[in-house]
Amino acid sequence: MEILTKIIIGLVAFLHLYFLYFEMFAWTTKGPKIFKNFKKEMFEPTKSMAANQGLYNGFLAAGLIWTFFIENQEWSDNIALFFLGCVLVAGLYGAYSVSKRILYVQGIPALIGIVLVLIK
Repeated sequence: MEILTKIIIGLVAFLHLYFLYFEMFAWTTKGPKIFKNFKKEMFEPTKSMAANQGLYNGFLAAGLIWTFFIENQEWSDNIALFFLGCVLVAGLYGAYSVSKRILYVQGIPALIGIVLVLIK
């Protein structure tokens, strides 16, 4: 169970590192291909806003990665629960405000991670 928990936490962290890359460095090139319901001319003016979001995603990834280096299991679990909870809330809000797909890509993996941390 411990290995599966770490794999899920690592997956969520990896996703948020990808979101960091996408929002900070590929917003204007890959963005129009991913967000087809946005007007193409909106990507350049929102580039700095997306980069700011990417930075926050990087912080979430860093927090999750940090849990792999905390030797005290109770602290590691608590930090993981905090950051996975943040990701879940972001996924729920993203599903509500942008696209239901965000819940499946971001929220569900975080929820699985939370459940695994709590039952191990």
